[in-house]
Amino acid sequence: MTDSAARVAELRRLIERARERYYVDDAPELSDAEYDALEKELKELEALHPELRTPDSPTQVVGGRPSETFAAVRHTTPLLSLDNAYGPDELRAWAARLDRAIGTTPEGFVVEPKIDGLSISVRYRNGRLERAVTRGDGLVGEDVTANVRTIRSIPQKLAEPVRALEVRGEVFMPRGAFQELNRRREADGEPAFANPRNAAAGAVRMKDPRITAERALDAFFYVLQSEEEGPTIRSHREGLERLGALGFPTNPLNRASATLDDVLAAIGAIEAARHELPYEIDGAVVKLDDVALQQEAGATSKFPRWAIAYKFAAEQASTTVRAIGVQVGRTGALTPVAELTPVLLAGTTVSRATLHNEDEVARKDVRAGDTVIIEKAGEIIPQVIRVVVEARPPDAVPFVLPTACPVCGTPVLREEGEVASRCPSPTCPAKRREALLHFASRTGMDIQGLGEALVDQLLSRGLVRDVADVYALDAGVLAALDRMGKKSAANLVAQIEASKERPLHRVLYALGLRHVGERAARVLASRFGTIEALADAPLEVLTEVHEIGPKTAHSVRAFFEAADHRELVRRLAAAGVGVGGEPPAPAATGTAFSGKTVVLTGTLASMSRDQAKARIEAQGGRVASSVSKKTDFVVAGQEAGGKLDRARELGVAVLDEAELVRRLEGGPLLPSSDPP
Repeated sequence: MTDSAARVAELRRLIERARERYYVDDAPELSDAEYDALEKELKELEALHPELRTPDSPTQVVGGRPSETFAAVRHTTPLLSLDNAYGPDELRAWAARLDRAIGTTPEGFVVEPKIDGLSISVRYRNGRLERAVTRGDGLVGEDVTANVRTIRSIPQKLAEPVRALEVRGEVFMPRGAFQELNRRREADGEPAFANPRNAAAGAVRMKDPRITAERALDAFFYVLQSEEEGPTIRSHREGLERLGALGFPTNPLNRASATLDDVLAAIGAIEAARHELPYEIDGAVVKLDDVALQQEAGATSKFPRWAIAYKFAAEQASTTVRAIGVQVGRTGALTPVAELTPVLLAGTTVSRATLHNEDEVARKDVRAGDTVIIEKAGEIIPQVIRVVVEARPPDAVPFVLPTACPVCGTPVLREEGEVASRCPSPTCPAKRREALLHFASRTGMDIQGLGEALVDQLLSRGLVRDVADVYALDAGVLAALDRMGKKSAANLVAQIEASKERPLHRVLYALGLRHVGERAARVLASRFGTIEALADAPLEVLTEVHEIGPKTAHSVRAFFEAADHRELVRRLAAAGVGVGGEPPAPAATGTAFSGKTVVLTGTLASMSRDQAKARIEAQGGRVASSVSKKTDFVVAGQEAGGKLDRARELGVAVLDEAELVRRLEGGPLLPSSDPP
């Protein structure tokens, strides 16, 4: 009993940490199979020892919690999770439990692909989108309305002016968009997302909706939760039909199934098609079709009894590591890559797997000659799950990252606190190649046609050395290259010419300054207006820019202090690139929040947290995410959390919502209040 109690406590700790990393940080540490195994073991122990089961156990509550970045919204009805089945026997056991719950053998089901995305609830008023909320902990979610409005497949206006409606669905990132996003992140020296689900969740939670819009998210809807004055919905299928009639995208692979054998056949068909789908699925969802029987079956505190997720087994393969090579990225980061004996996995032949960095190689102790188990993270990125140590050849030696760049021979450097070693040479051919590809990428200067094969030709023939040389290319030179004709050359020249009109934030991002991603590029462009003003900005001015941290500020300053970078910018300007600039955002003065640092916590009744943030910043204030001695005000709404306690500890002034509104509207400043 003592051992069981200790193991239950350990399992809860591991599951809660895994949920935090998965749902809140969007950076999972465990594979789905590893996480499911932990939950299954905990369920079995609690079944054997019911006295150890508590109301706050992970087996009793929905995973995840709402972030404090967005306003918290309580769901009108809980967004429950789904119990899992891992094979036909477990599915039949679920059907037997359902039989007992409704008092008859269940018949009539709907089988749907289980999209690996982010659950949302969307409300409409008079046919127009009013609010979108994430699942959160099932009871309270995050208001992500501004970001959801950027997803084209989610209707802003319904086909009918329904009075009030709430629907539920799944936001996801298509495979192609996921691969492109990770390619850009790795080129920027940022960690790749582990799977499309976490990439989608991160995109929906972006502070800037414009960045969400660039992430090419999509959605399917699967439940019409409620409709005021709408038609009576007697079955799940009728609900799906109603969703389609109103303009919501529903999955074309949804299938009606009369019996459990039909259900298993439908699941098999979905699994067979999974690798041809443009989006990621990790199973199928089986739902009882009859709405009256759904209500009779009811739900536990965590799961509806009338639905279950049938999880597909993680596809793994065994292969050998032929060698461990090293790639050099745009920022000079050295990335170890396992060269594998080709093996078929999840519908494709895999011959390489990234090992991320030397610390990751050491942690897994991957060596040339090892037999390894590989799995596709999110069914897309091959990764080494573990080494079969017992099969290791006696002459296998630990991997050691080279001390010199494998491309140009320059000694590599690893800065304190960095996970990657880097080649510092500005003339490294690998860095030049990746810099050109990043510059021409869709989120950079969007020069269509300037891809890998062409960049390799341009570099090998000495036609370009850096990104500024791209603007000196002419159609005659390009037409003489392999696989290029007059028409292709003319099209590329037109693309290069069009790229000169890209706004400043695109130019800054395309130049590839370290630590300057899409959001930081927008902030810097808005603050300084022209690349010349940014290049001349002292370090102390850069560090004062809201959302620009010390690392980014030092990186920007170092970039523009380099003579070759100054010359590069001069040549780009001479070619007409980015000369228009962007007007800097005027700084508001003379308001209640001018120059003040504000922290928001809790739920506001009169506005969302994003709206409050925008209004404070419009009055010259800065909204920070944490409370410190430099904080001027903490705005505390309902259910304010630890930030309010921290404000009290530090003696920071606390404003309630009424006082916030008064100050925003320019009313008389009343003494700061302290909500109970």
